[in-house]
Amino acid sequence: MSLPSVVILDYGSGNLRSAERALRRAGAAAEVSSDLAAARRCDGLVVPGVGAFAACMQGLEQVGAASMIGDRLGAGRPVLGICVGMQILFDSGEEHGVPAKGLGVLPGEVRRLRADVLPHMGWNTVVPAAGSALFAGIDPDARFYFVHSYAAVAGDLPGDAAVSTARHGETFVAAVERGPLSATQFHPEKSGDVGAELLTNWVGGLR
Repeated sequence: MSLPSVVILDYGSGNLRSAERALRRAGAAAEVSSDLAAARRCDGLVVPGVGAFAACMQGLEQVGAASMIGDRLGAGRPVLGICVGMQILFDSGEEHGVPAKGLGVLPGEVRRLRADVLPHMGWNTVVPAAGSALFAGIDPDARFYFVHSYAAVAGDLPGDAAVSTARHGETFVAAVERGPLSATQFHPEKSGDVGAELLTNWVGGLR
């Protein structure tokens, strides 16, 4: 049986090669590509992202990928957003007090965390959503690697979304699962064995 095909979207942002290695370890035929045709036809699309919300949105729009992500989800095709690749799925994001428009796949705003120390950088536990497919079989005390100053607020998300949370100063969205969409604020590709376990869960759902 052939391995599920996964494209890590190259639009000028993200930890592309580390994500590629991690997804191959998780059992996917993974490749980094900016080819939108490949991104449309693959079994699973990964949208990475680091840095600023607005810059990531600009990168997606410049390569024509913003509408493609929405089209995939509308057709029930799996997408995994990571870090800012998760944040841009929301309606909007605040950067230094200035709002930027997101993809609007998820309702709500990404804003600066209310915490004494920013960025939130390092290892943190996650409270998984009931019935989460991403966190299936993962030790509830497991820690994942975060690096961010902005996050989404769980209260904005609809009831049909499985929302996993973490806490740094306040409770924020650590992961979302809604139909074909999965997304994590943390970096599974930098989270060692437990991150590999989560990615294996996601890849397993592509078969």
